[in-house]
Amino acid sequence: MERMVIPSELESARTVAERVLAEVHRHHYSPESVFAIKLALEEALTNAVKHGNAGDRTKRVTVEFSINAKRAVIIVTDEGPGFDPRCVPDPTADENLECPSGRGIMLMRAYMDAVTFDRTGRSVRLVKLNN
Repeated sequence: MERMVIPSELESARTVAERVLAEVHRHHYSPESVFAIKLALEEALTNAVKHGNAGDRTKRVTVEFSINAKRAVIIVTDEGPGFDPRCVPDPTADENLECPSGRGIMLMRAYMDAVTFDRTGRSVRLVKLNN
């Protein structure tokens, strides 16, 4: 598993995303799978920087990934206090339609084959099969 540790800033997150996507392309993932991975990874990185680390540039984001011809596994971990993903409001519920909270998690779950959070809520594991 390859590992990259970056400062908690969106510009550094883009560098990681480019590296991961280069591996995805190298293993000939379909355009649909590339899009799904790009979207989910950008959401996970943005959540780690903005919500997990609360924009604190002294904190780090760790990205671990393993990509082969059959599947891509990406783990994004921040240094924040964590959260309980079960407590994130459903963004499709009528009372939450105008609230931006929870949309990133919903998108990750919609586009990836598996999305799991560790018990601390500081780490998300994304899995996409290469169909």
